[in-house]
Parts: sequence; structure tokens; C-alpha cells
Amino acid sequence: MAVPAENLVYDLRDTLDEFIRTTSIEFTKVYNAQLRNEIEFRNFKDEMKAFKDEMLEFKDEMRAFKDEMKVFKDEMSEFKDEMLEFKDEMKVFKDDTQAFKDEMRAFKDEAVEDRKRMNKQWGELANRLGTIVEDIVAPNMEGIAANYFGCTELDSLMVRCRRRKPSDRTKIREFDVVAVCGDRIFFNETKSNARMDYAKEFIDFIASQEFFEFFPEYKGKELIPIFSSLYISDDVVQLLTQAGIYAMAMSDDSMDLLNFEEVSQKRQKA
Repeated sequence: MAVPAENLVYDLRDTLDEFIRTTSIEFTKVYNAQLRNEIEFRNFKDEMKAFKDEMLEFKDEMRAFKDEMKVFKDEMSEFKDEMLEFKDEMKVFKDDTQAFKDEMRAFKDEAVEDRKRMNKQWGELANRLGTIVEDIVAPNMEGIAANYFGCTELDSLMVRCRRRKPSDRTKIREFDVVAVCGDRIFFNETKSNARMDYAKEFIDFIASQEFFEFFPEYKGKELIPIFSSLYISDDVVQLLTQAGIYAMAMSDDSMDLLNFEEVSQKRQKA
């Protein structure tokens, strides 16, 4: 039985509509998929560009780090050379120090020997100097007595006088200088080295009044004690001043009293 043509047209139209609809849907799917791919590709491209920029920046940083490491390496090499040089200098310094210590030890040994030799020579010189000092002191006694005490003429002047104590004839003492001027007796003790202990011994002797036991004929007269040396230190002068004893030493070209005003005032108050 034959199908009417009109029905065939309707069937063809329906088939074509279905094809168009189906094709349109698939095309839309394909288009949307392609559009998503383009968007994803564009994003990927942007990410790759950002990654490339980061890699370039990292490459620059690595180049800068490499340069810094090269500078550091050069500095370390220079520091190593300086340390080697310092080590060499320290070795030289150590050697020089050891040589200096050896020289100082040798110098010390020589100084000890020189000191022993000088002590011996000073001892020998001191023995001779005793009389030399007395030879310098004694001639100045008349000038000291005249200039400071108004004694223009001495009644007697005894140098290195040895006296025996009348009350005990076993005791003998040597007096360097004893000068008499009226009612005044000048008694001078001379030392080549004005040591503190020598000054104390003289102070004790004067304080004991033992002088008049050796010279009983001068009892009642004023005793003027003088401690003399070529040089007397300030502390010894101070000690003598406190004891009321004159200190006489070299001043310019002659002997002179170092503490006349102080001792005179002290003696006047006593």
C-alpha cells in the first residue's frame, strides 16, 4: 500500500528537525568545550608567562648570588692570606720576644755581677770617702759658727778626736769635729752616707747626754749638735729637725746648714 506523499514530507521534516536539533546540541557542546579549552589554554599561557618571569627573576637572583659568592670567596681567600701573614708575623714576634727575654736574662745576670762589683768598689770608696768628707766638713765649721751663731773666733777645733770616758776607761769614742766657742760646743758627726739608722744613732747619743761624760770639762755649756754628709735626704733632714739637730750638707760650692731656722726655733722653745 503506497504511503501518501504528504506523510513522507512530514516524516522528512520531522527527521530533519530532529537532526538539526541534535546537531545543534552537539555543536553547542563542542563549542562550549572548545571555549573552555581556550580559556584554560589562555590561563595556562598566563601561568606559564608568570612562571617564566619568576624563572627569569630566580635566574637573576642566582646570578647575583653567584656574584656575591665569588666576592665572598675572594674575601675569604684574602682573609686566608692575611691570616697566613699574621701567623708569620706572630712567629717572628715570638722569636723576637724569646730573643728579648734571652737578652734581658743576660742583662740581668750582667747587672747582678756589675752590682756585686760596684758594691765592692763602693765599699772600698766609702772607706776612703770617710776622711774626704771630714776634710771637707772641718774647714767649714769656722764659717758655720761665724755665719749662723756669731762665733767669729773659735777657742779650739778638734778633728777626729779620740776620747776615753773618764768614768769608764774601757770606752773610747772618736769625735769627728768638736769646736769650742765661749759657752757653745759644736759637735759634728760626719757620715759618707747619711743613712736613716746613722741619724737615729746620733740622735740617741745626743739625747743620752753621754757627750759630757767624754768631755766633763764642758758640762754646763750649750751643746750644738750637727749631723753632716755630702748629701742628706729630706726624710733624714726631717728626722734631725724633729730631734733639734742641725743637718749640714753641700750647697753650691760649700757646706751649709739645711734646717737652721726650723731647729733654732725649736731650740728656743725648748
